[in-house]
Amino acid sequence: MTTLKPAKGLLLIAEPAITGDLSFNRSVVLIADHTENGSVGFILNKQLDFTLKDLLPDITGNFKVYNGGPVEQDNLYFIHKVPDLIPDSVEIASGIYWGGNFEAVKGLINENLISENEIKFFLGYSGWEFDQLKQELNANSWIVTENNDHKDILNRKPRTFWKDKMMQLGGNYMIWSNAPENPSYN
Repeated sequence: MTTLKPAKGLLLIAEPAITGDLSFNRSVVLIADHTENGSVGFILNKQLDFTLKDLLPDITGNFKVYNGGPVEQDNLYFIHKVPDLIPDSVEIASGIYWGGNFEAVKGLINENLISENEIKFFLGYSGWEFDQLKQELNANSWIVTENNDHKDILNRKPRTFWKDKMMQLGGNYMIWSNAPENPSYN
């Protein structure tokens, strides 16, 4: 078991005990920012049932959209790995960037100059106020891990990402990797 403290670029893996929480049950969250004032992250494995084109008809690409978290779900956010193409990007860590000029993003998509392997879109984000994440960690709601997938973080299969992380953690977590999402179905 890891004893890492939350930091920008690390992952939060939902403990198996988080059940009934539709936002965070079996979630893998990339921490995009972490300061003394709070934390911001994006759920990487909760794909929604519509595409970017459904939200923005002037976009030609059918990029998937993910539930980034329960905060500001009427806002669109994105992470990517092409800061040279998207001005005003902010590095999270290890070559993964957050935000930037959205007009540039629209142009890149419409000209087929960017792929889903390079950018990921979210409605909403996950946010924690000062000490809130610390309290959730003390309550064993999350595991903080290194982001060993930084090169492929945008390409991970959403349906198996949490399960894969449970298997990587090993020990008792391996049992949870095959448990049904709702334990009452067992």
